[in-house]
Amino acid sequence: MGYWYSVPQELQFPKSCGDGNNHVSLNYYNFLAFVSVVEKINNSSELLPNFTLGFHIYTPYNNLLLTYTFAMNILSGMDSGIPNYSCKTSGPLGAVIEGIAAEHSSEISSLSRIYHYPEINYISGNLVMSDTVKFPYFYRTVPSDLHLCAGIVKLLKHFGWTWVGVIACTDENSVRAVQILKEGIEQSGGCIEFIETISQSTFLMVQDIANIRNTIITSSIKVIILYCNRDHTEFVRYTPILEALGKVWIITAESLFTSPSYYDDRISLLGFTAQKKNIPSFHKFLREVNPALFPTDSLTEEWWKDLCNNRCPKSIQRSCSSDETSNYLSHCDIPILGNSYNIYNAVYGLAHALHDMITSSSENTTLWSGKCESVLDFLPWKLHHYLKNLHFKNVLGEEIFFDENGDLAIGYDIISTVYLSDGTRSHEIVGSYNPYASSGKGFTINEKAIVLEDLFSKAPPHSGCSPSCNPGFWKLTRKGTSICCYDCIPCSEGEVSNQTDMDTCITCPEDQWPNQKRDACIPKVTTFLSYKEPLGITLTFVIIFFFLITAVILRIFIYYQDTPIVKANNRDLSYILLISLMLCFLCSLIFIGRPEKVTCILRQIVFGITFSISLSSVLAKTITVVLAFHAIKPGNKFRKWMSSRFSNCIVLSCSLLQTLLCVIWLCTAPPFPYLNMKSETGTILIECNEGSIVAFYCVLGYLGFLAGISFIIAFLARNLPDSFNEAKYITFSMLVFCSVWISFIPTYLSTKGKYMVAVEIFAILASSAGLLFCIFLPKCYIILLSPERNSRKFLSKTCND
Repeated sequence: MGYWYSVPQELQFPKSCGDGNNHVSLNYYNFLAFVSVVEKINNSSELLPNFTLGFHIYTPYNNLLLTYTFAMNILSGMDSGIPNYSCKTSGPLGAVIEGIAAEHSSEISSLSRIYHYPEINYISGNLVMSDTVKFPYFYRTVPSDLHLCAGIVKLLKHFGWTWVGVIACTDENSVRAVQILKEGIEQSGGCIEFIETISQSTFLMVQDIANIRNTIITSSIKVIILYCNRDHTEFVRYTPILEALGKVWIITAESLFTSPSYYDDRISLLGFTAQKKNIPSFHKFLREVNPALFPTDSLTEEWWKDLCNNRCPKSIQRSCSSDETSNYLSHCDIPILGNSYNIYNAVYGLAHALHDMITSSSENTTLWSGKCESVLDFLPWKLHHYLKNLHFKNVLGEEIFFDENGDLAIGYDIISTVYLSDGTRSHEIVGSYNPYASSGKGFTINEKAIVLEDLFSKAPPHSGCSPSCNPGFWKLTRKGTSICCYDCIPCSEGEVSNQTDMDTCITCPEDQWPNQKRDACIPKVTTFLSYKEPLGITLTFVIIFFFLITAVILRIFIYYQDTPIVKANNRDLSYILLISLMLCFLCSLIFIGRPEKVTCILRQIVFGITFSISLSSVLAKTITVVLAFHAIKPGNKFRKWMSSRFSNCIVLSCSLLQTLLCVIWLCTAPPFPYLNMKSETGTILIECNEGSIVAFYCVLGYLGFLAGISFIIAFLARNLPDSFNEAKYITFSMLVFCSVWISFIPTYLSTKGKYMVAVEIFAILASSAGLLFCIFLPKCYIILLSPERNSRKFLSKTCND
């Protein structure tokens, strides 16, 4: 019993073209591959035992009328095809395996659909044929061009080629593919500078080629996609559009790889081809088969002689006599480029589906004999169920199955032509794309294996409307142009871009800052007023200096405590004032060093209380001067307020009020350490946050109130007759104090970081020093340098005067 597979394919050996030998080679490989696989299946005891496969081969010569004629011959079983009539002189027709042009393939599919015969194509990934509604019985052992478009987009994205040109045919498949390509390229961030088409008409093609050549020469692109069928690619090979130097061509047809063109030594090619594998049994068949078993002519005789050449791969090299050996090679590098792998999968897939159908059927096959027929009761539509659910391992151990669209689940090889120093060329697989692989593993490329006119000698060529934006810059699209035409703008302050061609810059985290190139975020430098830096050291020495001077003055006053000038204006108040000033100087040290929780609280609290004691003492002194003048009058009621108890009450009450404000501050919103990341660029300022700005200014305001009252009273009492009127010096000291703190507020608010702390320390030191020198320096001068004035006699004389 036999099942016959009609195989329309191009076996014509055209002699009018300079590359006819290559067509002979390619098609003859396909023919021999088909013969070898059918023979292998027929000799198998496991696959279709007791069944013999046969085939008819038809060559339509790329002629649509012949395609229709041969299709009718196949379906009717006669040399003169008659519609709706079948006369089988051999086994029943099982399927149609074909490798013809897509537009002709669709016509055969339209006919085979009527009779429900499966049609398996082994060369065309035509998008139109993916319509399972229009072509329900169409299968193919190559992936759909939909995946081809996705592979091209991934290749462009891998090399960063964002600015490309497209040359395509005007057939329906190419138009659809270009639209898919355009969408994919734009979605991946690329752009197409031009889309040029080549007409189907031979007359218009010449004009199209001239226009395309001018477009390529004037264009700035480096990468061109040639998306055409085999016939148009053959035509393009002999046109001048390939002569533009420095261009990388991405092609979708194998023709430019199967034979040289006039410009082959100048152009750089990358091509996508359905995955092809060497079939060991086919190589053995080529080595051992007797050529006399096949029809021969002068071209096929030369073809067999090529296999005898020593330069042919050992896997297909035949043992021949010297007379049978050719001096020239024309096809020894084509087996991997032929369709033997796809033909093997097509025939084996059909055989496995047929085997599954026969073994699973519960009905016996019955043979009828008629007047002109001897056929099996074969219903072809049953075979589709088994083709759709086909799953087997081929001769290479690969899992073979059709997807939901009837496409074989395989991927693409990315090939490149390498021209060797001896003038020969080699087709190298430099990558692959498998749309059925798991995510992230489908696309691979070996850049080191690509040698394209020295373009890849150092790095892949750049193809873009604008140069790539290096890290540290971002892309700003130019107005009125495509998204691929842009200017590179440096990242703004606080932002970085760590990749090439970023659309926006990334803001660094608050604790980090861009480096000088703005391509990475680095930790910010933490800063505070430290004891180790020059400013901190200087302030520390000044503080200690004033503290020691105050201590010396206190020691002088204690040593000369019984002298008239020390006793004047309440000696105890002088001691309290000097001690509080010493504490004011020392409290400035708390402002230096790394802010901590305790130091932040102590800073403002200790400062506020000690200064309130100082100002309260000054106020008490001022009031004492006024009371002393009025108390000298007989019977004056102010005499009873002259005791030290009254002065101490003033100091205590005024200080307690400030202490109460500080306690309220601590209970509501106490100061705390704070990392200020925004005040200074690239720096984290460790500072104390006041917690409550209202409480802070209330404390300062109260000090200002005490200073203001003291200044007013002292100013009014400055001209009172006295031997040593202290009100004058208090007036001047309060003037200095108020000037310092009035200028402190705007200065404090306008500075940042550690300099803000330094300003506050300066204000404390300046105001404290003003009180110290204005009030006590004149007394120290009299005590140490003019002791004659420090006597009761001198005071009495002054009073009498």
